[in-house]
Amino acid sequence: MKNNRIAIISFSNKGNILANNINKEIEDVDLFSSFEFESFNKYESLSTLLKDNFNSYGAFIFIGSLGICVRAIAPFLNNKKVDPAVINIDSSGLYAQSVVSGHIGGANELCKKVARITGANPIISTQSDLNELWALDILASKYDWTLENTNISLNKAISLFVNENRVALLIESRNKGTQYLENTCPSFVDIYYDLNKIETVNYDFIITVSPYKREFSIPSLNYIPKMMHLGIGCRLNASSEGVKNYISKYLLDRNIFPKSIKSISTIDLKENENLIHELVKDYSCELNIYKGDEIKDIKIKNPSEKVFEVTGCYGIAESCSLKTSNNLNLLIEKQKVKINEGSDFTFALSVDKDQERKGFIEIVGAGPGDPELVSVRGKKYLETADLILYAGSLVPEELTHYAKDGAVVRSSASLNLEEQFSLMKEFYDKGLFVVRLHTGDPCIYGAIQEQMAYFDSYNMAYHITPGISSFQAAAAELKSQFTIPEKIQSIILTRGEGRTPMPDKEKLHMLAKSQSTMCIYLSASIVDKVQKDLLVHYPETTPVAACYKLTWKDQKIFRGELKDLAKIVKDNNLTLTTMIVVGDSIGNREGLSKLYSHKFKHLFRS
Repeated sequence: MKNNRIAIISFSNKGNILANNINKEIEDVDLFSSFEFESFNKYESLSTLLKDNFNSYGAFIFIGSLGICVRAIAPFLNNKKVDPAVINIDSSGLYAQSVVSGHIGGANELCKKVARITGANPIISTQSDLNELWALDILASKYDWTLENTNISLNKAISLFVNENRVALLIESRNKGTQYLENTCPSFVDIYYDLNKIETVNYDFIITVSPYKREFSIPSLNYIPKMMHLGIGCRLNASSEGVKNYISKYLLDRNIFPKSIKSISTIDLKENENLIHELVKDYSCELNIYKGDEIKDIKIKNPSEKVFEVTGCYGIAESCSLKTSNNLNLLIEKQKVKINEGSDFTFALSVDKDQERKGFIEIVGAGPGDPELVSVRGKKYLETADLILYAGSLVPEELTHYAKDGAVVRSSASLNLEEQFSLMKEFYDKGLFVVRLHTGDPCIYGAIQEQMAYFDSYNMAYHITPGISSFQAAAAELKSQFTIPEKIQSIILTRGEGRTPMPDKEKLHMLAKSQSTMCIYLSASIVDKVQKDLLVHYPETTPVAACYKLTWKDQKIFRGELKDLAKIVKDNNLTLTTMIVVGDSIGNREGLSKLYSHKFKHLFRS
């Protein structure tokens, strides 16, 4: 049985030294030589060695004459799907050559690796490698896809491709493989995300990466990613006979490849049902088992109180499918099936949310500045986005360094609203994921209202991920609690009145009546007016803090009293990215909260 070990066969002392150097850099290697040499296995006959071991190794590295290598392996070659990778390197280490099983067997990659170790020149004659084209024969194995080629042989497809015929690529999923195809697309390939937009008369050949069965009048290759999650429920000791055939036919009738099933999920009450395990085996997929408590809160279309009484959830098939896919909607609603007496079962299907090819916009709060203060969810979105549009100088560029390879990162500082919308819609219409990155929390002076109105008008899907606001960062950096028991119980977030008018009831001198902790945004340029309005009700000795670029690397914080606020801001040349905080809560250490007195101890009992 073939394994992943590599056999290195040397024919000279010089070759043995080279083999030892390779062995130091590559794991799982066995060394062979025709004469005694430390750490080498001695063989008497090369032919016998290969006869006994050719199909036991994943790869062979011959060090010596290429002619010896070719004549030695010739009797044992079968086909590229089963043959081990074979490369040859001359004993002087000048040239490393991929001999057989270049793509599928991995000889090309091994050749490049050995060349890097030895300093040799790699010789690879596969046309797709020479032209830096996709290796169609290994895409499926590389990205865990299944290859369907119903109306063209793989060799014919490769021939059309490497000869640069006109090719259409239809992508209906999102994963590492599709990202690779998009980032390395040759000039003779046109990418589509919508089946209906492909005019087949313009092409010689079509490639699809999709869980959906697409039929064309011209040659096509279909790569099927595993991205469907099947939820299953069944009666006690249900028969598995005919179940797989029924489900597979049901999916195919709806143009869904059964080979796209990534997992089967059910509740722990059904964990030992033979039907479940037969399906997992038949579809070669993952098995997920959930407890009722894990799926009871999942919203489904037709919840059943009766099912809840027995299982603790409102629907087994639907809830398990949605739980695994992390999606909100089912692709196939629950189906109740009875093939014969004793084979009652239900199933539902949903698409893996991370692989679903659907445009989406996430408005993400970047936090106050420090890249580590973005939320865990926000960071995850930044790492998976296809486009990150961030708010110019208000958001540190370091936050965009979370972007994946191939993502487009643009600052909105030089774009007007129409240009921003156009850019986001361009990516959205391709089924791509867009992150609109705003400073702090998007709901506070984030200017997202007009963006959401635009998204709504085009029926675009979007969501908001909150962020840590700069007023929270100010409290942390000032080591202050902005609420004081019995003295200050409100925090006011506002701005001074500059070019943007303030409603009469929200003017600073009106808000100052409460003498609450006040956090004033975007007002450093009108600090004289801010100070004047605040002094109407705050004592002139009230503590203030001018916080510049909170949590950024060049953060500066200046404390003082309200009577000196304007001087503090002006003397230190503080700019737009300054928050002004005013109130007795700054640095306060007086008094204890009653929350921790003996009267409130019941709040902390388990």
